[in-house]
Amino acid sequence: MINAMPLRLVQVNIKAADEVVLGRFWADVLGWDTESEGPGVVNLVPGDIVWPDPAAVCVDLVRVPDPETVKYRAYLELATASSGQKAEMLTRLRSLGATAHDAAPNAFQGTLLADPEGNVFSVLAPEASPQGTGPIAAVVVPCADPRAMARFWDAALDWTLHEVSDDHARLRSAKGVGPYLEFRRTAPAAEPVWTRIHLDVMPYAGDDQRLEVDRLHALGAVDVDLGQGDDASWKVLADPEGNEFCVLRPR
Repeated sequence: MINAMPLRLVQVNIKAADEVVLGRFWADVLGWDTESEGPGVVNLVPGDIVWPDPAAVCVDLVRVPDPETVKYRAYLELATASSGQKAEMLTRLRSLGATAHDAAPNAFQGTLLADPEGNVFSVLAPEASPQGTGPIAAVVVPCADPRAMARFWDAALDWTLHEVSDDHARLRSAKGVGPYLEFRRTAPAAEPVWTRIHLDVMPYAGDDQRLEVDRLHALGAVDVDLGQGDDASWKVLADPEGNEFCVLRPR
């Protein structure tokens, strides 16, 4: 019997051709500080927190040799507080290098844009923006079965399940801070909109990464071999709908 241990959603990971340029774009968009844990990696963290912190799902940008081969479904939704702020934000985003995106709405809400490397994201209208999330309103994963995804991720994370239906599910940190994690149903025939953004989760300090991976296996996750090797500090898994995510070492 594997004892349940909590996991935290600590960051989204963006694979990039140029992590410095793309990191500068997202740092300007979010108003966050830029750090680096080593060559090929740029970390974006709000200036008022010490990572990891439930008040923010942070952003890691990692250089990869061939980013065109990376295909994930997750994308970011940005919050706005007023129609004027949204208009100003869209103007600023375009000046930073964002471009319009013409994907069919489907699971998307708000105004769709793509960052300088083509990752789709959305800017929400103020009436659709949840309060108190920070600049990232939600990390959204389009899916076929929100109820099944909610069962997996509710068991995987120590987050609170706020809503679940046939069309969508949403979770948030149990502390009631930071962005939401949302799963939205897409039509079976809908063309996927691929990004290079996936989730990174982490056990709490003192917990065992291997036991946590075993628990995720029992919930329905499967191992993914990306050539990372046995010595990698992270473990790559896929959830029941095939969305890849990483389990980091605790800290």
